[in-house]
Amino acid sequence: MLPHRLLALLGLLLLCKGQEESGAGEFCDNFTDLNLSHCFIGTSLYVRLLLYTRSNLDCGHELSHHHLSTQPLFNLSRPTAFVIHGYRPTGAPPIWIEHIVRLLSEQEDMNVIVVDWNRGAANLNYFTAVSYTREAAHNLTGFIAAMEEEGASLSSVHLIGVSLGAHLAGFVGANLKGKIGRITGLDPAGPMFTSATPEERLDPSDAAFVDVLHTDMNSFGLRGAHGHIDFYANGGADQPGCPKTIFAGKSYFVCDHQRSVFLFLCSLNRTCSLMGYPCSSYSDFLDGRCLQCDAFKPASCPVLGYDVSQWRETLLKLGQTQVFFSTTASLPYRKLSYRVDMVTWNQYLRWGVVYIRLHSGRNFTEARIDHKLLRFEQYTSTRLLAQFDEDLPHVQKISMRISTGNVIGPRYKIRLLRIRFTPLERPERPLMCRFDIIMEENMEVAFRPLPCDSRL
Repeated sequence: MLPHRLLALLGLLLLCKGQEESGAGEFCDNFTDLNLSHCFIGTSLYVRLLLYTRSNLDCGHELSHHHLSTQPLFNLSRPTAFVIHGYRPTGAPPIWIEHIVRLLSEQEDMNVIVVDWNRGAANLNYFTAVSYTREAAHNLTGFIAAMEEEGASLSSVHLIGVSLGAHLAGFVGANLKGKIGRITGLDPAGPMFTSATPEERLDPSDAAFVDVLHTDMNSFGLRGAHGHIDFYANGGADQPGCPKTIFAGKSYFVCDHQRSVFLFLCSLNRTCSLMGYPCSSYSDFLDGRCLQCDAFKPASCPVLGYDVSQWRETLLKLGQTQVFFSTTASLPYRKLSYRVDMVTWNQYLRWGVVYIRLHSGRNFTEARIDHKLLRFEQYTSTRLLAQFDEDLPHVQKISMRISTGNVIGPRYKIRLLRIRFTPLERPERPLMCRFDIIMEENMEVAFRPLPCDSRL
């Protein structure tokens, strides 16, 4: 009998592991904390719904599927955001859970429900976790249906799914006939979903509005467009600052994929404004071919984040829109972009890359337009996208260099008849111009920008 009692006791301890006493003497329900031993053995699906509001940001309350209107703190008249994590190969809680709960609560007075399906997601076998997504979605569908029965509006429900959790959110939306108000997919999982039909993954029909952020399409993320709007950070694949070799350990595998969460957190925190430009590809965006926002006037191009009210109706009319943006390697991630229009007049055809520096006092920031060789020839108009890591509000001097790689023989001259700098994310700032600049290839030239006039 003793072994059976020990097993029962161990089971009870495991069930109670997610609960602890807060400093105020109340019991809090915490995210299930597992470890590698659980993952090796394998876990069976068990879904917990942890409620957080502005009244209990530090102390989660597990919700029952029944008699929702009588449960303390759960106000069905408020909007409700469900946060759904993905595959958990180590069993540890996601490091970002507390941050996203707090930042969502700052957006408006809402119910934030963390969907804890760590028992199920924590398996060394990824395919087992994938198989549990349908069952977990069925569980969550029942809960949301119960919310609707007790007076909640489906239009006020927002599912935020990370990786595998994005598809789980899509299954819930499909179960509810697309009547959910919004689904946000943060780098939807790619493995096992690359050849999936729309019914087998997240797609725009799963909610009234679906927005997706891509950061790791060439590895753990899913290629393609899967929302009413798809944001592609740095093209949606390799992210700046992430390791390029396996010698970096775990970070090599997860950095690009996790960046989607950190970019979303940054947007919620309003410390970065990440504007996406509609385009057919990242290369066209870098070439400066996709810098128009006319379709969204009087609003700007869409900005990644929680509040999509300025762009929602336009995006729904457009169908599916792909937007691209670039980031820095670290917080606040935002780059400042200028459209650079110039007319060259040089006797000989030259190919090269462009380096532009903006100076303000002793500070400067540099843009390297080196994703491909640019063509400079006689009386040719060229449009460039210059992206700077720092925002210098008062530019006093600009320096430029056109590097052709020519290290032997004479240095050819390149004449700029005119050049204009248009700040894209700061439309209130003046345009900066300069006329008739003589440059030598591979040599830097500096000039003071002047106000633009009608000649441009």
